[in-house]
Amino acid sequence: MTQPSPIARHAGLAAALRTQAAEIPHRSLVALADTGLAHDHLRLTGSGLLARLPKQSQMGLEPLPHLHYEACCFSRAAPSGHTPPLERLLEPTPELPRGALLVGEIAGRPARLPEDLPALVEALAAIHRLPLPAPRRQLPLLAPADPLAAMLDEVARQAAYLPRAGLTTAARRGIEAELARFRHDLSRAGRPPRTLITFDAHPGNFLLDEGGKAWMVDLEKSRYSHPGFDLAHATLYTSTTWDPSSRAELTPAQVAAAYETWEAAMGASGRTHRHWHLGLRRAMWLWSITWCAKWRVTSADEAAPCRGEDWSRRNNSAALNAHVAERVTHYLDAAIIERVRDEFADLAQALGTPNHS
Repeated sequence: MTQPSPIARHAGLAAALRTQAAEIPHRSLVALADTGLAHDHLRLTGSGLLARLPKQSQMGLEPLPHLHYEACCFSRAAPSGHTPPLERLLEPTPELPRGALLVGEIAGRPARLPEDLPALVEALAAIHRLPLPAPRRQLPLLAPADPLAAMLDEVARQAAYLPRAGLTTAARRGIEAELARFRHDLSRAGRPPRTLITFDAHPGNFLLDEGGKAWMVDLEKSRYSHPGFDLAHATLYTSTTWDPSSRAELTPAQVAAAYETWEAAMGASGRTHRHWHLGLRRAMWLWSITWCAKWRVTSADEAAPCRGEDWSRRNNSAALNAHVAERVTHYLDAAIIERVRDEFADLAQALGTPNHS
């Protein structure tokens, strides 16, 4: 199946709205800027809704299972009061082969760092405080018994692309040294509590409303796991410098303050996570940096099927592809890898915790 062009996808959405959501009034469909690798977004003017049209499934799922997974992400996070409401699932059609979700549009501005960091981590804490369902009720979201071991499996699968990603010897050595530390962390006693997490909490996925409340607007990869992954994704260099609209370089003191704000927002359980912050931060960075290697290799695959996961550049605008390529090259540079590794040691000192080796 060939991936439809953006124009064809938009026409397919209009047809799906007529047959599956005719009772939702709107004046027109307006495409938002192409800023993400996973979705197109269109505004249903006059309805207060956005349509999220998947370009692919980052979860590697077929179109309808992917939509149900994504819908579950929104539904499970909704009680936090910091995510858009889910309005409707539009099932895949021949004209719209990946279907769409209709969600409430959040009126807001991009995050400004570091001043908005407290609002971002408080929004995450509201999601992380949601009650953990019984095991059978956690499905269909991912809910590994040992999230750290599951994360290492994900990282290892992505790390298989490192040899083909054109890295320097120094860059490979830096990544491999942190991978060794990650493997060592698996032998540490105990694990922090599991909660619902977003697993995509980089600052570009938040909007701030007029009252200063942060909204996490991109939910697709949620799972029951360790909240430290979200905290890392919100504050890592590879996250805060990813999106041009929220770009910032945080100091270790600013990152430590964000962690402390989150701990306070979590209440009595907050400090129980402290000795895992750095280990989970390392794991999240390794996931991000190995994803960069994977994207560099697989984005050139123009023959990728229009099902499941598909990082092909044909799905995106030329401007978005150029931005991602520039960021990937930057993050895979040996000097940037060493910068992040140095930050781990500085942050350990700021938090008063060991930088496990």
